[in-house]
Amino acid sequence: MNTTEQELKERIKELTCLYEVSSIISHANYELIQDTLKAIAFSLKKAFQYPEKTDITINTSVFSFSTKAIQDPAITLRSNVLVFNKNKGQIIAHALASEFKPTDFPKEEQLLLDNVALKLGSLFERIEIETNERSLKRQMERADRLGILGEITAGIAHELNTPLANILGFAELLQNELKNDPKHAEDLDKIIQNAIFSREVVKNLMFFACEMPQEMKRVNIIPNIKNAIHLLDATFRKEKIKYLVKIDAEELWLRADPIQITQIFFNLLINAIYFSPENGLVEIEAHQSETDIILKIADEGKGFTAEALERIFEPFFSTKPMGDGSGLGLSVVHGIITSHKGTIVAENNSKNGATFTITLPKN
Repeated sequence: MNTTEQELKERIKELTCLYEVSSIISHANYELIQDTLKAIAFSLKKAFQYPEKTDITINTSVFSFSTKAIQDPAITLRSNVLVFNKNKGQIIAHALASEFKPTDFPKEEQLLLDNVALKLGSLFERIEIETNERSLKRQMERADRLGILGEITAGIAHELNTPLANILGFAELLQNELKNDPKHAEDLDKIIQNAIFSREVVKNLMFFACEMPQEMKRVNIIPNIKNAIHLLDATFRKEKIKYLVKIDAEELWLRADPIQITQIFFNLLINAIYFSPENGLVEIEAHQSETDIILKIADEGKGFTAEALERIFEPFFSTKPMGDGSGLGLSVVHGIITSHKGTIVAENNSKNGATFTITLPKN
């Protein structure tokens, strides 16, 4: 076979490879991306002039695959996989230096590698876009659900407020009249205590529904953070939980209700302590951007299931055993943050535990 025929044959192999790779990518299952990389690697291997001596390795930030591990010393061709102009991996053609020399890779094979890297980068861009769209859709659905729950909750809270106030008022009047009747006074005391508890539940429901009155003022939240930690210092020691505070700034100013801001920290820290194992660490972090204050509270507990992450801010939803919580703590936090035009995100840590990230606008 003459040189021209050989070169034509090689170009046909390269064009066939590009067609195969395009077909593989167009039919790619995003959940089986490893299979896609494997198919692309073997298609590339066949397209090279010396496929029996050449192997392909595809390294990405998500998965990696190699037709054969790179052995040193090796002769290589490389092409970066760019995703939104950021390097997210490489495609490497490699052969043993003892059997190969750099000129055995013609320039057309570098071009082939570059073209496949470009197609692979486009695939990862498409995956990232669709993943972000699905995530945004879930967030919008969750926000809609919480908004509807807030409206229903506000209505229920308002309806319960008046009869509870009446129960508490009349019970306190009777308590004065029956103070010399120990038996009935004890029963009345139980009625009053339960009415007070119910009133607190209603108040928390109104927090969730953003119906509680606020005293908004410009406040440095550093003392609020330190105050919440100070209030719970004995609880940290009792439960044998350590905490680490990462706050570089002396002042973090925003427009907020100082009591409600303290309540946010208090509820989240109580939650972190509850789920932390003995000798676990709770990290408390605060910093600022130009427009926002960002707060993070992370624990080393068991984290959340997928279902819990979807419902974690709903009132009366709790991952604690029955009797250990009302399921209102995080919904109250969500309500306060929403009323301050902020956001809160719950997510699992890479190893264990969970992190709550709060973003509050300065103005």
